[in-house]
Amino acid sequence: MNEAPDTSFVPELDARQRAMLAEMGVRVWAPKQAQAKAATEVARETEASLVPAPAPAPAPRSAAVAAAAPMAAPAPTPQAPARPASAVSTLDWPALRDTVAGCRACGLCQGRTNTVFGVGDEQADWMVVGEAPGENEDLRGEPFVGAAGQLLDNMLKAVGRSRGGKGAEGAYIANVLKCRPPANRNPQPDEVAQCEPYLARQVALVKPRVIVAMGRFAVQALLKTNEPIGRLRGRVHHYEGVPVIVTYHPAYLLRTPTDKGKAWADLCLAIAQLPG
Repeated sequence: MNEAPDTSFVPELDARQRAMLAEMGVRVWAPKQAQAKAATEVARETEASLVPAPAPAPAPRSAAVAAAAPMAAPAPTPQAPARPASAVSTLDWPALRDTVAGCRACGLCQGRTNTVFGVGDEQADWMVVGEAPGENEDLRGEPFVGAAGQLLDNMLKAVGRSRGGKGAEGAYIANVLKCRPPANRNPQPDEVAQCEPYLARQVALVKPRVIVAMGRFAVQALLKTNEPIGRLRGRVHHYEGVPVIVTYHPAYLLRTPTDKGKAWADLCLAIAQLPG
């Protein structure tokens, strides 16, 4: 039997050395163990070359690229909800006034100059409720000013009352809406609903013995009816147990002066609801 050759003197060559010898045309001889080892290394290198390299991490965008990218529009600020009616019903006069002044429960807050809270004797037995502020009211923050306000003052004077009087000579005046609708348009149902707790609290604090509702939207807010004023006049209605007399708005009377006699009859009916 042939003995295996002594290969202890043969150095093991690395890949670079083998490549150099191959370029020189020198045939490399190595024992079978060395050949197997070399073949294994070649197989590992080949296998490694077939594995795809991991994708490089995306480079951070430069400040210029980030600035050029369109920015997402900020989400619109939600409209603040109105204070619940149950909470409004516990407010005193200063807290109620402050709450109305800061109210942002509907879109009317965006175009107002002033909120129009109310004016007059806060303990009067006679309360006048109008519809919504107009331009003059928005500027001054007081209900019923301008020509319609002058007519209302004359109507109150005819029954011995005024917005500056006290007790049996006074009156408290408020509107259903506390902010002016754009271009003096009619109040919308959701706007009336948002302001209604404020008016209800004003009535509760004043404790009037009679309410004079002036205009269609004042009547609708207090009596919850869509009947025209002409059908509601001449009768006594009630809001939270308080007698309500329906009449025309002073602005309407300025346009239709022939109905002033009807409004006078309505005021007389309101007087009749007060104890002598």
